[in-house]
Amino acid sequence: MTVLSKPVEVPKSRFSPIPVIDISDPESKHALVKACEDFGFFKVINHSVSSKLVSVLEHGAVEFFSLPTSRKTQVAGCPFGYGIRAIGRNGDVGWVEYLLMNANLDFGSHPFPLGRLKNPETFRNALLEYTTSVRKMTCHVLEMMTDGLGIKPRNTLSKLVSGENTDSLFRINHYPPCPLINNNTNGDNNVIGFGEHTDPQIISVLRSNNTSGLQINLSDGSWISVPSDSSSFFFNVSDSLQVLTNGRFKSVKHRVLANSRKSRVSMIYFAGPSLTQRIAPLTCLIDNEDESLYEEFTWSEYKNSAYNSRLSDNRLQPFEKKAVKISLND
Repeated sequence: MTVLSKPVEVPKSRFSPIPVIDISDPESKHALVKACEDFGFFKVINHSVSSKLVSVLEHGAVEFFSLPTSRKTQVAGCPFGYGIRAIGRNGDVGWVEYLLMNANLDFGSHPFPLGRLKNPETFRNALLEYTTSVRKMTCHVLEMMTDGLGIKPRNTLSKLVSGENTDSLFRINHYPPCPLINNNTNGDNNVIGFGEHTDPQIISVLRSNNTSGLQINLSDGSWISVPSDSSSFFFNVSDSLQVLTNGRFKSVKHRVLANSRKSRVSMIYFAGPSLTQRIAPLTCLIDNEDESLYEEFTWSEYKNSAYNSRLSDNRLQPFEKKAVKISLND
């Protein structure tokens, strides 16, 4: 693998201010809204996703990534299937390999070499059950958001990601131990696993094994590490949700640093709307159209624009209202 050479800042403190949301408590809706406003990121506890299911899926993922590269690359596709190093179509690379899937399809139709796994049907069933469980949890969290914002009906946000035609993705990332970290002669012991970016969808749901590496960017520009917690889920506000809330919720920029000794496996569910879904600030959150910060667009339009950009680009900038762009440049 090759890696990005961009130097990164080391967090100054090990203290983690990341909000923890108990989604079994309806009153957590207020803390949830505040977390989306202040960080765009939070940890969820007391969820209903089976730990046994997570273990089965992670074991299958580790088994797949342990296959020889020649076998894994046989299922490389664009965009679905196996990928290594390259992130997107515009030159971004990282210390990572991955599997990318359409989360709304029968996993039997994906180009996985499941027959090479010891228990292919177990892994296939775990994929389906996991994405179904995470989708249900995601809808619950989005409905807690609407409760906290005072939006009616309660399914205003959750209905965007719960239909059969939604464009949701599921990605499994593997970050192997990186020997370049200890052999770097320029004194920089940080290697980029996955470069800084925001997610374009509505919301993303992440879990990983007990290896750290994920960092989020705070409003003051500093980076903080997210302590690993394999029993919890982490949610991050994505670009489309920032637009829907007219900038009230912040799409969080995040990245992953490689580890010199331990392998990191993460699973991310990207909850997206249907390709024809129109995205614009919710009228109930603005007093008049003049207060809207963004032009209306379809998810297909934004997805195409985002995927033709570099990872670190401000993908929402082309969709900001002209008056907003002028004021930002004054």
